[in-house]
Amino acid sequence: MTAAPASSARRAATDLFWDEDIETMPHEELHSLQLERLRRQLERCFARSPLYRAKFRACGAQPGDIASLEDFERLPVVTKEELRQDQSAHPPFGTFVVADRHSWREVHPSTGTTGTPVNTIWSTCDVEAIAEFTARTMWQFGVRPDDVLQNAFAYGLWVAGLSCHYAAARIGCVVIPTGVAAPTEKQLDYLQRASATVLVATPSYGLHMAEMLRERGVDPASLPLKRGCFGGEPGVENPATRAKIEAGLGIEAFDYYGLAEIWPTFASECEAKAGLHFAEDHVLVECLDPVTRRPVPEGNVGVLVFTHLTREATPALRYWSNDYARLTSELCECGRTHARGVGGILGRHDDLLVFRGAKFYPSQVERVVRSFAELSDEFQIEVRCEEKGSTVRSCDVVVEALRDEPLPDLNDRLSKALRAELGVTPTVRIEPFGTLERTAFKAKRILRL
Repeated sequence: MTAAPASSARRAATDLFWDEDIETMPHEELHSLQLERLRRQLERCFARSPLYRAKFRACGAQPGDIASLEDFERLPVVTKEELRQDQSAHPPFGTFVVADRHSWREVHPSTGTTGTPVNTIWSTCDVEAIAEFTARTMWQFGVRPDDVLQNAFAYGLWVAGLSCHYAAARIGCVVIPTGVAAPTEKQLDYLQRASATVLVATPSYGLHMAEMLRERGVDPASLPLKRGCFGGEPGVENPATRAKIEAGLGIEAFDYYGLAEIWPTFASECEAKAGLHFAEDHVLVECLDPVTRRPVPEGNVGVLVFTHLTREATPALRYWSNDYARLTSELCECGRTHARGVGGILGRHDDLLVFRGAKFYPSQVERVVRSFAELSDEFQIEVRCEEKGSTVRSCDVVVEALRDEPLPDLNDRLSKALRAELGVTPTVRIEPFGTLERTAFKAKRILRL
């Protein structure tokens, strides 16, 4: 299979668009393109993958039976655990590799934060596609050839660092490949001395950089930095978090999204900051009810499910992401027509906590904690759960005070704000500044004791 991205030779960027024909394609044309690419992908997977042949047989279908995007809903979803089990039974790559060995170029595992990593393969065509649509995502939040990109996403096995590196080269940027190996002090040195104008990092690391700048006494307005895009975990579309990053670094902050099993960076905000734009010519996006696994009405919250349309080596068909979002197909004010995740990623199913009958996610705690000017940006939720399930017996929200002597009513105000947001009152513990661990990677917000 030859991947189907628009190549740089056929594409002429404009002030607003990297590939205007694709990004503003009318919905009917986009759906027709998706169906064409989907049919080709289904035929490949059925012919070459025992895992996906079993999925077809489970619903009594053949690739030729899929005559519309609605027909595709017959195929069962595939979960990360299924991919893990498949690779465990057929090491090291499982039975969902459908590209010939000679086309393979890179191997990338998932992060392993929720269990054994899942290995995925990038073919040469996959790398080309990744560079192209990641360049598109970067262009839509304002990256241009004269920018200097400080890439503080992890390089190596984690996929986001490399995808942004390839895309920056496609755009024509200068890249400072700091990754996460460079100490934060070095990261700040490059921000100050190497004239970085764009930063990509996790939201947690962006906040930590801002914190370190304050400790150095550096005015963020003195930096050449103009904008940043932050992914790997939810956060930037939380208004309080976005405001803190923007004020702390003196930038415009945008949201980024990707999954190791799908594509590393295939959705980002545009300058309208009206939600994550998905690259729907490369990925079919569904939003399903977590119980019925049927599509939810547009605008309702559901679990995102992704299907590769152009992935060559290790395509996923109806991959259950566990990420909650709210999709819209309404035209964005920027003119792009592809589906948007309004409000970004709202939570992960794995992170759902049930405490005294109330259900909530770490992002809701984040929203409250970061609205308090007296607190640092760090927090942790310490929980003790029942032996089975997600029901929590005890829940402590641990935060840091910016002052040595916190205000006497801070605990009470924070408890009331958490109750208003969560519908339940966890125990609040205020620790001295610097108690909680800082990270350049994904912050661990839930600590299960």
